[in-house]
Amino acid sequence: MSTSLYYDASRATALTPAETTAIERIVTAHQSAFPYQDEESLFLYEEGGSEPDAIVAGSTKMPFDLDRVMPVLGQVLGSVTELRRAIPDAEWRVQLDDFEIPWDEHEGYFLPS
Repeated sequence: MSTSLYYDASRATALTPAETTAIERIVTAHQSAFPYQDEESLFLYEEGGSEPDAIVAGSTKMPFDLDRVMPVLGQVLGSVTELRRAIPDAEWRVQLDDFEIPWDEHEGYFLPS
């Protein structure tokens, strides 16, 4: 059984060209710095997801290797934090399967201890 991280943002207005450029920059930076080439990474859906006002949506399947789950999760949550900061006026949801990942203005997305 696999576990996945799901992330999406919605709002009534479409992405601006500047926001689209910022998202592309974040995704490119994440992919070039991601240390586990054999694991799934930050992945954004083409059309922004299935919700009517979705502007960004994606998911990442977590590794089966328990030693890699936390590093991969940390990398992806860091990138999703950057995405949220690039589009702060959207309604964001980030979930590890059914568990809502909390947001902190200073720390970004994190797993509570």
